[in-house]
Amino acid sequence: MPSTLTEATDPWCLRPGEAGELLRGHPWHRFVVLGDSVAEGLCEPVDGYPDVQWADRIAAELRAVRPDLAYLNLGRRGLRAHEVRATQLAAALAFGPDLALVVCGGNDAFRPGYDADAVDAELSAMVTALRDAGADVITVGMFDVSHSPAVPDALRAGLGERMRRLSRHTGAVARRLGTLHVHLTDHPLVADPSLYSGDGRHGSARSDAIATAETLRVLAARGRAVQRDGSR
Repeated sequence: MPSTLTEATDPWCLRPGEAGELLRGHPWHRFVVLGDSVAEGLCEPVDGYPDVQWADRIAAELRAVRPDLAYLNLGRRGLRAHEVRATQLAAALAFGPDLALVVCGGNDAFRPGYDADAVDAELSAMVTALRDAGADVITVGMFDVSHSPAVPDALRAGLGERMRRLSRHTGAVARRLGTLHVHLTDHPLVADPSLYSGDGRHGSARSDAIATAETLRVLAARGRAVQRDGSR
C-alpha cells in the first residue's frame, strides 16, 4: 500500500458524504451485533485510517441518518460459534433489534478439526431466531486471513482452505435463510498485506474501512427495497 494512501483517497473506501447517500431514509432503529473478536473489534491501527472498528463504524453511519438509533455490541473475542449462540442470542433478542449483524466461525476455522456443519447449525439457529423476531440479519464471508504475512508458511494452505470453506458455507446459509450477505472473501484486495494485523488473526483499520463500505452498500440495497414496497 503506498505510504500516502489514506481512507479519504483509498479507492476501496467510501467517499465523503457517500454513507449518508447510501443510507438516506434507512428503516432501522435498533442494531445489535453478535459474534467473536471480529464483532467486538480488534482492528490494528493504520496511518491515515480512523481507529474505529467495523461494527462501530456501521452504527455511527446508521445513527448519522437516524440519531435515535439504539446500538448494542455483544461481540467478545475468542468465542466459537456455539459459544456465541449460548452467551449472546438471548440478550440480542431481548434488545428487540430490527437489524442484526452475526459474525462467527473464524475461531472454529482456525482449528484443524473445524466442523463446518456444526458451525452452520449454530449460525442458522441465530439467524432464524433473529429473523423470526423481525430483524434483518447481516452475515459475512470474511476476508481470508491466511493471506496475512504473520501466518506461518506451514499453516497458510490449511488455514486458507478452512477460511474459504467457512465463507462458502456462510454464503449458503445466507442464501437459504435470506440474510443481507457481505462477501469479502473474494475482494480484489484480499491478498494485500495491509488488510491484516500483526497477530495473524485479525484485520487492520484499512480492512475495517473497506468492510464498512461493502456493508453499507448491501444495507443500501435493502433500505431502497423497504422504501419501495413498504415491507420488511
